Amino acid sequence: MKIFSGSSNRPLAKAISAYIGIELGQSTIKPFPDGETFVKINENIRGRDVFIVQPTFAPADNLLE
Repeated sequence: MKIFSGSSNRPLAKAISAYIGIELGQSTIKPFPDGETFVKINENIRGRDVFIVQPTFAPADNLLE
């Protein structure tokens, strides 16, 4: 199992992964100049259960990320 964090609430994702006893997954999140968002998972997740912690409250970018 792997847990990854979006950019809106990384402390929540860290707390969840610490409670479960696993390390938070490594990812890269950065904005493009045109306002779009680049997200890359920096680990092999093939065959794993993957959970992404990303609250969807305003702004809408949180949901789109």
